Amino acid sequence: MIGRLNHVAIAVPDLMAAAEQYRNTFGANVGAPQDEPDHGVTVVFIELPNTKIELLAPLGVASPIRGFLEKNPAGGIHHICYEVDDILAARDHLQASGARVLGSGEPKVGAHGKPVLFLHPKDFNGCLVELEQT
Repeated sequence: MIGRLNHVAIAVPDLMAAAEQYRNTFGANVGAPQDEPDHGVTVVFIELPNTKIELLAPLGVASPIRGFLEKNPAGGIHHICYEVDDILAARDHLQASGARVLGSGEPKVGAHGKPVLFLHPKDFNGCLVELEQT
């Protein structure tokens, strides 16, 4: 069911400074910022040969990233994203196995324009997991 690692997401207090750090320090291919109002974040993707890094910053006062950054002012790893072929089948299998899907349980459109779901971190060793249908 689980596919390749799609990205590792890092919450950052200053999105542009973090993007410039990846561009200037690592020479990375850095995408443009994109607002994702349904998720309360602004994201920048760093393209790597085998995966991506997603930099996250709060978008709006109700952003879930705002609370994360209050607890971790310097930022930090927020979640990991795995690809799945069929997000509804993956959701149903995971729920039948006891995993909790966050939100309504219905996929939302993610930053790549594909369906995504998030799984409760307490069910995955303290790590927030995102699933993205490929």
